[in-house]
Amino acid sequence: MSEKSDFALVARPPSAVEKAHLGAKRILCTIVADTLAITRVEGAEAIFNRGMNYYRGDGVAQDYAEAVKWFRKAADNGLVTAQEILAVCYACGDGVTQDDTEAAKWHRKAAEQGLAMSQDILGLCHACGKGVPKDEAEAVKWYRKAAEQGYADAQYNLGCCYFEGKGVTQDYAVAVIWYRKAAEQDHASAQGSLGQCYTYGEGVEQDYTDAAKWTRKAAEQGDVNAQHNLGVLYERGDGIPQDYAEAVRWHRTAAEQGNVGSQHNLGVCYDTGQGVPQNYKAAVKWYRKAAEQGLAEAQYGLAQCYAQGDGVPQNYEEAVKWYRKAAEQGNVEAQCRLGLHYDLGNGVHRDATEAAAWYRKAADRGYAKAQCYLGGCYDQGDGVPLDHSEAAKWYRKAAEQGNVDGQCYLGISYATGDGVSRDVVEAYQWVKLAEEQGCERASKVVDSVKALLSPEQLVEAERRYQELCSRRRRA
Repeated sequence: MSEKSDFALVARPPSAVEKAHLGAKRILCTIVADTLAITRVEGAEAIFNRGMNYYRGDGVAQDYAEAVKWFRKAADNGLVTAQEILAVCYACGDGVTQDDTEAAKWHRKAAEQGLAMSQDILGLCHACGKGVPKDEAEAVKWYRKAAEQGYADAQYNLGCCYFEGKGVTQDYAVAVIWYRKAAEQDHASAQGSLGQCYTYGEGVEQDYTDAAKWTRKAAEQGDVNAQHNLGVLYERGDGIPQDYAEAVRWHRTAAEQGNVGSQHNLGVCYDTGQGVPQNYKAAVKWYRKAAEQGLAEAQYGLAQCYAQGDGVPQNYEEAVKWYRKAAEQGNVEAQCRLGLHYDLGNGVHRDATEAAAWYRKAADRGYAKAQCYLGGCYDQGDGVPLDHSEAAKWYRKAAEQGNVDGQCYLGISYATGDGVSRDVVEAYQWVKLAEEQGCERASKVVDSVKALLSPEQLVEAERRYQELCSRRRRA
């Protein structure tokens, strides 16, 4: 779990506008008295207050339609809070037919009067194309107006625009400025995003300690992506002492809320006994949850369990099903394994052509094991035309990545002159390198290759071998 993709990037969800409307509804219902005291629009306060009574069911039967009637009167008189709650009613379909266009109209009226909440929501409407034409630059304009008033949601949204380059030129440093402003107001998503920036050194100097600090703040507020990311930081010991049990705790918290990355990572922990007692059935449970959400790594993990009979009865057909799902998403390990199942006829009818095709997909993306297997296909003419030169090419690619089978077979190719010019010195260095790393086949042939060398060639071969080992240590 060492790639950037292990972390969950904190981003605005597709339902950002709906969440903003729900938040606006909650806020408006709790700040009515203060807002009325500030606005003092002639006659509008009492009208709006009556609407709020119907909206909340205070002293009268709750009646959204009646509330909307009074809100409209106050909104038409210019009361900004009435304009915003009327927008929310249209957005949510409370007392009126749901109408995004009408909602955006009233958000705009309130926004133009300077209400930061409305400016932020209008920005979201433009970002999503909800009730107004999609226009990322216009979204930025409204976010900025609200952000400059100190509105944390807008500061976060503006930070996202700079981070993603939406509506503005991408600028990580400016994104960090806005994330920090919101984060210092305890905005959980902004804290999580700031943590990510410190994790990868985007817009700031990379600093795992600050990454852990901000990620923890967001996680402790319940931000599920931050909970996942904190689990990853504990796994790696980045910015905090490595603690697999703590990693499991945070992954479990996120996994139980449906975070797909943590479901997968929790599966890995149970699979390997890292931070928890090894439990293959629990591993399968969590792999399956993430796999059914479409995560390729979890689909591969679940396939491995079926292939090996870990936590479930061994079932090659099920293994192939899940390998295929992951392989079709580009997971190179799954592509290679699917190729191997076609090669061996496990869970599918043996099909050498199909095997070679899947090996090639993974090999073309640099997966060493698949490169070696593809070399074997060309060496034997199995699923592809017999071509020793092509075999040697793929063996070399695998060998140079440290694949011991590739090193062994490349050495044998040099010993026999199949696909390359015969060179017993070159053969010896590759076979010896594989043998030193525990390759069983290499241990069986290294003495035969050594016997082909003259004393002078053996000295040269040993020199090249030491040179090769030195290059590998430096790599």
